Amino acid sequence: MKVLVVDDQQGIRQVLKILVHELGDTAGEACNGHEALEKVKSWLPDVVFMDIRMPGMGGVEALEKIKILYEEIPVIMMTAYGSDGVHDDMKKMGAAMCLTKPFDVNIIKEILDDLRAKKRYNSKENVV
Repeated sequence: MKVLVVDDQQGIRQVLKILVHELGDTAGEACNGHEALEKVKSWLPDVVFMDIRMPGMGGVEALEKIKILYEEIPVIMMTAYGSDGVHDDMKKMGAAMCLTKPFDVNIIKEILDDLRAKKRYNSKENVV
C-alpha cells in the first residue's frame, strides 16, 4: 500500500514514514499542500495523512482539491489544534477522519490495517 505523509514538520514525516515501512508499506512525503497535490497526481497513493496547518497551501485547501480530483483516496487530517468542531469540519469536507497530535502510533497501525483489509476485499470483489 502507498501512504503519503504531508506535514511541514520533518520529525512527524519521519516517524510516520518509519512506521509505514515497518508495516511493509511504501511511504512518500510532502511538506505542504502544493507538494501533496503534485505527489497525489503523480503517485496515486492509497491513503494520505495530512496536517491541517502548513505554510503556503495548507492541508484544508489541499484536502478540497484532492477530493475534487480523487474522491476515492482517503485523506486523514492531522492537527495539533484539535477540537470536536475541527474534526467535524474536516469530515464534512471529505476527510476520512481527523487525528489530534500527538497521536498514538497504534491508531495509525489500526488505520493502515483497516485500509489494507478493505483494499484486499475490494480487489477480491473485482476478480471475475
